[in-house]
Parts: sequence; C-alpha cells; structure tokens
Amino acid sequence: MFSASRSLASKATCLKATPLPVGRSLTRGLITRAKAELAVAAPPSRLATCQRISLGNRAPSIPSSSKTQVRTLATPVRSNHYAKLTPADVGEFCKMLSGPSSVLTTIQPEGADPSFRTVDPSELDTFNHDWMNKYHGKSQLVLKPKTTEEVSKIMRYCNEKNLAVVPQGGNTGLVGGGVPVFDEVIVTLAGLNKIRSFDEVAGTLVCDAGCVLEALDNHVAEKGYMMPLDLGAKGSCHIGGNVATNAGGLRYLRYGSLHGNVLGLEVVLPDGRILENLSTLRKDNTGFDLKQLFIGSEGTIGLITGVSIITPRRSSAMNVAVFALETYEDVQKVFTQVKTHCGEILSAFEFFDQESFDVVQKHATAHVRDPFEARHPFYVLIETSGSNKDHDDEKLQVLLEDLMESGLISDGVLAQDETQVQALWSLRESVPEAAGKMGKVFKYDLSMPVSKMYDLVRDMRKRFEDHSIYSRDFDQGKPVGAVCGYGHIGDGNLHINIVANSYDPEVEKVIEPFIYEWTSNVKGSISAEHGLGLMKAQKIGYSKDPTSIEFMKKIKDLFDPKKILNPYKYIQV
Repeated sequence: MFSASRSLASKATCLKATPLPVGRSLTRGLITRAKAELAVAAPPSRLATCQRISLGNRAPSIPSSSKTQVRTLATPVRSNHYAKLTPADVGEFCKMLSGPSSVLTTIQPEGADPSFRTVDPSELDTFNHDWMNKYHGKSQLVLKPKTTEEVSKIMRYCNEKNLAVVPQGGNTGLVGGGVPVFDEVIVTLAGLNKIRSFDEVAGTLVCDAGCVLEALDNHVAEKGYMMPLDLGAKGSCHIGGNVATNAGGLRYLRYGSLHGNVLGLEVVLPDGRILENLSTLRKDNTGFDLKQLFIGSEGTIGLITGVSIITPRRSSAMNVAVFALETYEDVQKVFTQVKTHCGEILSAFEFFDQESFDVVQKHATAHVRDPFEARHPFYVLIETSGSNKDHDDEKLQVLLEDLMESGLISDGVLAQDETQVQALWSLRESVPEAAGKMGKVFKYDLSMPVSKMYDLVRDMRKRFEDHSIYSRDFDQGKPVGAVCGYGHIGDGNLHINIVANSYDPEVEKVIEPFIYEWTSNVKGSISAEHGLGLMKAQKIGYSKDPTSIEFMKKIKDLFDPKKILNPYKYIQV
C-alpha cells in the first residue's frame, strides 16, 4: 500500500499506473490506475476474454429442477375471442414457409409431407418461457420466417383466422412481453438476421430485425463506428426487440433514446400489409413520423422486420473509474462535479449500493474481484469517451483533483487498459445476473427525480422489515434476501432488484402496488426502459393520464382492430 500525501500527483504521474493521493488519511484509500488486486482478479486467460455481461448467443436455459411459479397477480384469463390452432392451420403455415425447419410444433399438420416430424413440448420451452423462469406460456407452434414476405404471409393468415400472435426476438425481456400468456402462435424473428447496408460516410446502418446487437456493434466497429445503445444482454438481444421496447441501456446518457437514433423502420402490420419506411434520411419533415409509434410499442401494433439506425463514431480514447462514497447525497454531488468537468466526453454515470456490490461478490458467475480494501455504502462508475486522449486525460485529472480535495470520495480505482475497463464495468453490470443466481428476482425499472431515487430503496427495505420478511442473504430464513438499488444516475433511471426465495404472490403483494404508488407520488414513471409487457399491463395509469391512455388504445384499435398481436399485455386498462 502506498502512503498518502497531502500534495496532489502531477499530471504525468496521474496518467501512469501510480497512485493518486486523496489528501486525507491512509484509511480514506488511494485512487490508482490499476490496483494490484484488480490485475489478479482472475487468471490471465479469464481477464483476457472478460466482456460485459451477456446471455451468450441465446437466452439462458431453464434449470430442469426449477419449479414453475404461477404469477397470479399478473395472469389474465384466456379470451374466447381468439381461435384455437388446428392441424389445418399448421398445414397452411408449412406451405407458406421455406422448409420444415421453419415450423416447430406439437401438432401434426394436415396435408404435410410424410417426413415432417412434430416436436416434444419440451423443445418449445425456450420459446414458451422467459429467461428468468418467471413467465410461462403454452404455445404449440413456433414459426421461424426468414424474410419479411414470409412474416407478411403469416400475419395475413392469422388475421383472417383470428389467431393470436406473439412476436419474439432474443427473449431477453424482463416484463413478460416476449413470451405467450396462453397458446398464442410464436413468431420468432431470429431468422431475419442480415445486414442490408452500411453507409461509411453517413454512419447509417440498415439491417434485419433479428440481428443480434453485439454482432451489429462488431460489424460497424470495423468501420470506426458503434451502436448507439449498449445492454447487458447485447450478446443475445435483437435490434428489432430493442426498438420494439425502446431499450435504454448504458449509452443513453451520451447518445439518447432510440426515438432519436432510429431513422426508419420496416413493419409488417397485423393484417399482413408491409409498411416500408426504411429511410436513411436524418431530416424528413413530410407528414406524421409513423415510425415513432412502433418504437416502444412492444409488438402490439406491428412486427418490426427491418431497422435503419444512425451509428456514432467509435471513441478512440476511453477512461473508466469506480469511486466509493459514503452517502447518496455524495453520489449526487459527484454527478454534478463530473458533469461540470467532463461535459461532452461523459458517456456513462452509474451507481450501485453496497447490497448490490455484496450480491455480485457472492453470486456472480464470473469471478468479479473486489478492488477496494473495505466495503462502502455507495459506488459510482464513470466512463468518458472522446477522440483526443490528452484532452480527455487532462479533464479527468482536474476532476480527480477536485473530488479528492472535496472529500466526496472515499476510495477509487481507474482502469489502465481494456481488460481493466471490462473488469470495472463488471462490478456494475453483474448485479442483475448475480441477483438471479441468488434467487428469484422481482425486477422494477423506474424513472424519477435523481434526488428521490434512493429514498425508494430505503422505503422498500423498511417495508419488508415491517412485514418481517427481509433478512440479508436469507440468514434468518425469511423470504426476501436482498434489496439491490442501482441504475443510471445520468438519466434518472432506478433499478430495484428484490431477491426472494420464490415468486411468492404474498411477497408481491407487499411490493405492489406500494412501489407504483410511491413512484407516481413523485411524478415518476413505472417503466423507464423495460416496458410494460404482462407485468405492468394494468399499471399504466400510475404514469399516464386517462386521456393519454384513451388515445393509446385508439391507436391500437386502428392498427390491430382484431387485437391479435401480443394480447393481454401492454395497455390493459
């Protein structure tokens, strides 16, 4: 351990792997470019391949030992308005798609080729169940079209026959929006996975909706660009699903929402008609901007099959630091200081509390080493990215000097290479994955004034304690073992992960509607980026007024008068 000094390190020293004195006592800790502990967080081979948390190339498999929990508070009754699938229906789908592999079904199709083989119901589990093992459908048919025209044929037939349909992307959603509730036909867009074009001058990408986000990011990286969004599930989520849910993610602070980055969409409407609007124009002020209706519509008014999106230049200089703090008030003050000093190069400002940190240390799949000598109540991760390393480093140096002199930070680490950048990011990105390893997670995604965010976390813990159902790490045998508070300070987005030993409706009753009422009282939103899905289909009234809801329902009726697309979800009030 280096000794602390009252004097500040020089700029040249700061930019090397040497410590920056905090200007406090030794117990306040030191900011270093690379603590030795971080460098040995895992064997070299592990660190060399360390990446931000993703679900691989598919959603995680559901353990065979998992017991299905019925979500009684969020499960509606099947409507007789929808027809039931018949062998004749399945036979028609076999005719319109490119081959037998495009149809997975437990029903023997009428008039099918004798070589056609049905599948065991268990082979549809990946499509019927969400990756958290929280929402469960009973579809008997999964269709895997490979072209927009095939999607159009499917929807035209389903609309004529009144068959309910669930569009599905990478199945990485968190609110039950991408899996059937009952026996709806599943249309997976995974087969539409081609990059159609990329303009290296304008930075505009046109691709199929089934392209995996990480694959797109890698593709444009070769040309010096990057996707404007980054998610923990980027290794398996589809760009079409991202757009359909208006996904936010880790680059939102810098690059904004998909409403601003998507230039055009190709959409198959419920009746099979194709809305061809794959424009690559940055400016087009002719009539209503229809694509905005489909961004965040969660597959309820059309199936997105193609996306045109603007990609920003990839930064050539990046810095990532994690600071330890003592109070949430300090988190807010540091955010203000970081914005002041870093301005245009600030690309992320994330926070997570000690309970989140503890869960990561105990339960993350990939070993995430604690780079600090002691635990602290709060942590923030900042990322800067720009085109001039000297300029960025100078800004960061002034920031660090200011933070150290002010005493707002207790300890910190600053990455010196890409491996350590990934290691520091894993401290934050591993929170949801680690919580899922610990138990069953009630996930809440809320937006509200930054000053109010952590008040809700404290109030939730107190509420669980008042009901005698909460003990850290389940150490007293109570049903709730962790209440993790973390999120995107930069855009006022709080994530609360409540880890329980099961999806117990009694636990849910303690959480809801309290958490929605609390959010509504501070004029927040009950969904910042995850969407409504099945989980919040009846909760939109906490965030939107009756007139807004009325017109949303009219838009749904206009595009989908038979209501066959993603029924029981989104807006059910």
